[in-house]
Amino acid sequence: MISSSSFAEDSGESVPEAVTVDPAPRPSRRTFTARYKSLIVAEYEAAPHGEKSAVLRREGLYHSHIREWSAARDAGALSGLADARTSARRPHRSASGPQTDRLRAQNARLAAQLAQTRAALDIMGKVHVLLETLSESTDTSAPSPRS
Repeated sequence: MISSSSFAEDSGESVPEAVTVDPAPRPSRRTFTARYKSLIVAEYEAAPHGEKSAVLRREGLYHSHIREWSAARDAGALSGLADARTSARRPHRSASGPQTDRLRAQNARLAAQLAQTRAALDIMGKVHVLLETLSESTDTSAPSPRS
């Protein structure tokens, strides 16, 4: 029996060392052009009731794709989209909106109120300890003259 290494030595070919190949490479997302999206949405909408799912199966799409693409088309944004992921993103709101300012003011007010409540509870705890101390000291003293 001839080993592969001896065969490679005899033939002058080099045998590459073991190459590790990832058995399940990370899948890449599909991207769709705006033209493709509009053609598929039009074909889907033109298909009779029983044939709509056949269009989806043939193209390997889901109904959610059609919903997103038709909503984007209705909003007038489909002509400028590069792929489906951008149509699903919501526009970013500015961080300094009126609602944010109102919530920050409310947060500051509630934090001040919490600090005031904690201080009052701390004082009440100290008063309670003081009153207990005074009560114990009066119990051990001589009886009052009124009795």
